[in-house]
Amino acid sequence: MPNALVIGATGLVGRECVRQLVAHPRVERVVVLARRPLPPELRHPQLQTILAEFDRLESQPEAFRVSHVFCALGTTIKQAGSRERFHEVDYGYPLRVAELARAAGARHYLLVSSLGANPRSRVFYNRVKGELEQAIIALGFPSVTIIRPSLLLGDRDEFRLGEAIAKRLTWAFPPKYRAVQARDVARTLVEAAAEDRVGVRVVENREIA
Repeated sequence: MPNALVIGATGLVGRECVRQLVAHPRVERVVVLARRPLPPELRHPQLQTILAEFDRLESQPEAFRVSHVFCALGTTIKQAGSRERFHEVDYGYPLRVAELARAAGARHYLLVSSLGANPRSRVFYNRVKGELEQAIIALGFPSVTIIRPSLLLGDRDEFRLGEAIAKRLTWAFPPKYRAVQARDVARTLVEAAAEDRVGVRVVENREIA
């Protein structure tokens, strides 16, 4: 795993991926593609931040010359403001990154999807996630890792009532639905990248390390 690209690095899982990748003995370089600079605590000699507009990703070809791509990019319909904008952020951007990275020679795409992702789901959110999984697999990466976490726990910038409740009650849920720490999702992804298993691997919520 000589070099990796991370998108969504300002989110819970993305931040943890960056932290764990720059500390990994086998990683030579970590590239972050972001709209804005990363917070000071994430900066590291092995870390290169490329500021870019996601509507013009082709203008940053150097970002995609990596072996591994970690996609932790995502929003909510509420944050996006519309279904159309949500689809652009959670489907269009990750897929375009995958296309550009694959064309540049990347061999492993690691995607943070969602519990319940299914292209035939009646739930719009789950359907978009499932459609993205299918589209990524169809690009022909030698290795694809898809992780489907439930509710993510960690230090967010904003308060979320549902997350606060989940922290108190998660012990009562079956492992399939139990909330998981963002750092554990990132650890599972980094371990999968280091293993570099050929083919498509789907990691369900209960399997997260």
